[in-house]
Amino acid sequence: MPESIVTCMSVYMRFPGGRKKAFTMSYDDGVETDIRLIEIMRKNGLKGTFNINSGLFAPEGTVYPPEKFARRMSRSAAYDTYVNSGMEIACHGLTHAYLDQLPPELATYEVLRDRENLEEMFDRQIRGMAYAYGRFNDNAVETLKKCGIAYSRTVISTNSFDIPGDWHRLPATCHHNSDKLTALAKKFLEKSPTGDPWLFYLWGHSYEFERDNNWALIEEFASYIGGQSDIWYCTNIELYDYIAAYRALKFSVNGKIVFNPTAMPVCFEMNMNKKIYTISPGETVRISD
Repeated sequence: MPESIVTCMSVYMRFPGGRKKAFTMSYDDGVETDIRLIEIMRKNGLKGTFNINSGLFAPEGTVYPPEKFARRMSRSAAYDTYVNSGMEIACHGLTHAYLDQLPPELATYEVLRDRENLEEMFDRQIRGMAYAYGRFNDNAVETLKKCGIAYSRTVISTNSFDIPGDWHRLPATCHHNSDKLTALAKKFLEKSPTGDPWLFYLWGHSYEFERDNNWALIEEFASYIGGQSDIWYCTNIELYDYIAAYRALKFSVNGKIVFNPTAMPVCFEMNMNKKIYTISPGETVRISD
C-alpha cells in the first residue's frame, strides 16, 4: 500500500475581521503636546497608549516658559485629555524613577502606587506600562508581574513587524525619528504576510515633535498609515488581550476541533484549507479539509 502523504499543518493568528496586520502606538510622560498628537491620531483612525507618571502632575495653573518643551499636564488637564479619547492609559512609574536601581520595596511602591492613582483617577483597570528611561532588569520584570502589570514597553527597536514574545520586555518596531520609518511604513502597507501576522509598533514622546519642529512627520505618517481596511488599529492592552485569547485556544490532537474558552472572539487561519475562522466565546469549531 502506498504511504499516506501528511501535509504539514500550520495555524496562523489573524486579528479581528481576519486581518493580517495590526498597528499601535505608545507615548510617554503625560505632556501637553499629547493633546495635539491625540487629535492627529483620532483624525486618522489610529489608536495607542499614553504612559503617565501620576506623581509628577504639574500644579494647577502652571505657566511654562516658552523654551520648555516637555510640559507636564496638571491632573485635571490630563483627565480631560485622556478620559474619553479612546486611548489606553498606562503606568510610567510614580516618579519616573530608574526602576532597575531601586530595591524591591521601592520599585514595588513606584509601580503599584502609580497604578493605584491612575485607576482611581480614570475609574478603570490599568494593566500596562512603559519603563522610565527604558531602564529595566530581571528584578524590575518580577516586580511588574507581582504588581499585576501585563506588559511593559522598552526603548528597544526591532525594525521588524514581529509579534511580541516577552511582554515584560516589549520592544517596538521603531521610534518616530528613526531613519527607517518611511521604508518600514511603505513595506507595512504595500506587502502582506502569508504566515505569521504583522505588528507595526511606534513609540516616542509627543514633545519631541515640538522640540524638533517636525509635527509634519507624524501628520504625514498618520495620514499614510491610517484608514486601511486590512489593518487593525488598537491600543497596547487590546493587542495584549487579543493575543492572550488566541494563545488560549484549545486544539484537538488532529487540530480539527477548536474550542475558545475566553470571553473574546478570535480569528485564525488554517493552512490546510486557507480558510479564516472566527470563533466566538465559548464556541467549538470543527475544521474541514
